[in-house]
Amino acid sequence: MQDKHWSRVEYLHLSVTNPNILIKGQHSYYSDCWDRGFEQSVVRYLHGDKVSQEWEPLGHIDKLIIGDYVCIGAESVILMGGNHTHCIDFISLYPFVETLNTTYQPRGDTVLNDGCWLGIRCILMPGVVVGEGAVIAAGSVVTKDVPPYAVVGGNPARLIKYRFPEEMVTRVLKLALYERSDEELKRLIPLLSSADISALEAELA
Repeated sequence: MQDKHWSRVEYLHLSVTNPNILIKGQHSYYSDCWDRGFEQSVVRYLHGDKVSQEWEPLGHIDKLIIGDYVCIGAESVILMGGNHTHCIDFISLYPFVETLNTTYQPRGDTVLNDGCWLGIRCILMPGVVVGEGAVIAAGSVVTKDVPPYAVVGGNPARLIKYRFPEEMVTRVLKLALYERSDEELKRLIPLLSSADISALEAELA
């Protein structure tokens, strides 16, 4: 870790090995300066790492699906399916080995859509879907889905605002920016780095 620095990041398509983490594109990154990296420090309880890949799954394995141009802040935590044998409607919450096969409850895939940003030390609960271009404020605990281009924060995370007016969000989503080629997006960087939606629409017309 001695060569890590906050100006350098871990590109997920180059580092992820767990077959239950699906990475789109080549731009999503984790700011790994202060810990052991994305798979060892951020993703928790996901079947398919070096140890658990030798185990027989208890049931359906939830996937972690990460879009392109996703920014994940340092020391974030993404909770996955392997800790769901604590049944709150049972008298005892303890995960007795004898009942693991019947108490395991998948929560659904966790999805980080294109262009979203997870702030430092945020926590995502299992099965959450973070919309395109959404922002999770630092230290937030996300317990439910986040709409596209929303900004959420707190514990539990609540909607603070939308990054743009509703009409503009609709226009941006209609452009399907992250389905375009790397070459096209590179050409559009000056417009992507502005708030001029009309100019971007005109360029893509």
